[in-house]
Amino acid sequence: MGWAQRQIVLRSRDRGFHLVTDELICQVPEIAEFAIGLAHVFIQHTSAALTLNENADPTVRADFERYFRHAVADDTPFFVHRYEGPDDMPAHIKASLLGPSVTIPIRNGKLQLGTWQGIYLCEHRIRGGGRRIVVTLTGESLA
Repeated sequence: MGWAQRQIVLRSRDRGFHLVTDELICQVPEIAEFAIGLAHVFIQHTSAALTLNENADPTVRADFERYFRHAVADDTPFFVHRYEGPDDMPAHIKASLLGPSVTIPIRNGKLQLGTWQGIYLCEHRIRGGGRRIVVTLTGESLA
């Protein structure tokens, strides 16, 4: 049984649902060393989230963004927490609804995502910064 852990930074993005699978895999080459295992991907922020969903049709990501903007609107009058602007509290709520992590099986040095699955960075701030991600790998080595 082996372990590896790496902290990476995803590039800054504006609000929206962004496919980051390739960016993440490029920054965590240790994935290729595992015959079988798990990759736990955790975001270290309270105003962004991670989820798995459609990787081919970008309208899915656009629809996610439209839904969440409608469900938890900016500048909702009864929100008190506004230290960083009108998108602050809505971003925290959206992040809690989606969650901070995903866990993906590894087999033969590759993430075992389904044919149409990709990892999304769910950026809930109007202008998000670089997002710190911790990727923890556990499993049996290919060697």
